[in-house]
Amino acid sequence: MRYVSTRGEAPAVDAADALRAGVAPDGGLYMPSALPAFSPGDFSDTPGLGDLAARLLAPFFADSPVESALPTICRDAFDFPCPRVSAGEPGADPIVLELFHGPTGAFKDFGARFLFRAFGAIGQSAGSTSTVLVATSGDTGGAVGCAAEGVTGTRAVILFPAGRISAFQEHQLCCWTSPVQAARIDGDFDACQALVKSAFADPGLRQAHNLTSANSISIGRFLPQMTYWARAALDVFAETGIAPGLVIPTGNLGNAFAAVLARACGLPIGPIVLATNANATLSDWFSTGRYQSRPSIATHANAMDVGAPSNFERLANLSGDQIAGVCLVDDTAIRDRIETCFHETGYIACPHTATALEAWHRLPGPEQQARRWIVGATAHPAKFAETVEPVIGQPVALPPALKAVLDRPVRCQNLRNELADLARLLEGAA
Repeated sequence: MRYVSTRGEAPAVDAADALRAGVAPDGGLYMPSALPAFSPGDFSDTPGLGDLAARLLAPFFADSPVESALPTICRDAFDFPCPRVSAGEPGADPIVLELFHGPTGAFKDFGARFLFRAFGAIGQSAGSTSTVLVATSGDTGGAVGCAAEGVTGTRAVILFPAGRISAFQEHQLCCWTSPVQAARIDGDFDACQALVKSAFADPGLRQAHNLTSANSISIGRFLPQMTYWARAALDVFAETGIAPGLVIPTGNLGNAFAAVLARACGLPIGPIVLATNANATLSDWFSTGRYQSRPSIATHANAMDVGAPSNFERLANLSGDQIAGVCLVDDTAIRDRIETCFHETGYIACPHTATALEAWHRLPGPEQQARRWIVGATAHPAKFAETVEPVIGQPVALPPALKAVLDRPVRCQNLRNELADLARLLEGAA
């Protein structure tokens, strides 16, 4: 399998080189040069997540150093469940796919664990260390820090926006030990993301620190995320004979693009609806056909506070209409949906999951009834206690993995939104 840039001005590379680089030399994002063609029957003997991942991802890592290690990587990365639960009346209300049962309570655990295990399979040249540079609006950094802690040959530098994430998220970003370094940036998520892109665009920094990415711009993030959408869709399709629809809360479009790509490869996935918070870039694009990035605004669903979603470039690179709808859900509607869902069903949704539940409730009745719908639950509600608990009127219990996070000491640096400051941090953390 070869990977080509979305901008078409960089040489094709194999999966290992695409993983190492993160971003193509022309500033574009890597895409598979061709997509495998699957049918549901191809996965009839892969009931587990790990086995399914190895089968699904094998063509994407063919003829690369990752290929022989892929079954082990997938078994280790997908060693926790993503259960389908009901938030309401079974058969009438949507299925909730809980993606937050990993060590940091967010769906990004899957991709981060896969990515660092893939880096290990690729190996590093003697005496060199790769630097995984990541911008986060909340959950990515925690998953990356956890996945990177204690790994040799790779270090992680995590940038997050000051005052724009929950208290628990910040603690979780800053509690990891070597080789992980967290930095609080004077700016929003888009500023953090722009700073990462600037570092990648600087040949001196890129070469000196062997920079690579763990954001969803990396193929090592969105490719493994196809797995849980594939698993849920295959199971529902086997039960009903109809490809289910997906409602996916999204900010940077990595999770949503993983579902789009899985469908393009032949998995039984029906219409895909995106749920966003009040950041209107994607909803305006869907309404007008014109894409226009803008500064992000802060919302309760802060991991989706993105005004310039990087993976739109990948979405636009695929032919045809990939998205059935985009639903904008503001903070008032987020709170109302958390409250209504809890009082009517007992289910506690995080703010991001609530955007997807609200988007499903806004679908016309005939569309809801035409098929089963799967709503992505992307984070544990306890990570957003300051938003959720006042709405539902009771505490949200922390699962054991998240309790352990609070017992860890934190360490963090404050950084101006300037490339020179980031360069000094990278040099000091080397």
